Amino acid sequence: MSKRDELIKKYAADLKEKCGVEPDMDFLTKVTIGCGPSIYNKDSSTVSASSKAELETVKNNYLIKKLGLKDGPELDKAIDAVIEQYGKSVKAKYRAVVYYLLAKHFKKEGVYK
Repeated sequence: MSKRDELIKKYAADLKEKCGVEPDMDFLTKVTIGCGPSIYNKDSSTVSASSKAELETVKNNYLIKKLGLKDGPELDKAIDAVIEQYGKSVKAKYRAVVYYLLAKHFKKEGVYK
């Protein structure tokens, strides 16, 4: 099993166990591939929910640039909802899982076709 496949399995487990979501494995794979090499770096593979700068990066680089959404309070609300769903007490929130949940929230799966 490749390193990426192992990570996808780990992300799927987080979605099930921590987020209460049955993952769409095909879509999760596409989101993971879309994250690029960041998934292999300890620091960039996770999202620090306690860092305002990190959450701004998620909003600007992912929601606005990647998903093509317009900036507004609904983006911050969605990020907060995803962090809440993942569990505020969960230290390591995987970037691919956060992105997966955000893409599903905004029904932007088509970006990954």
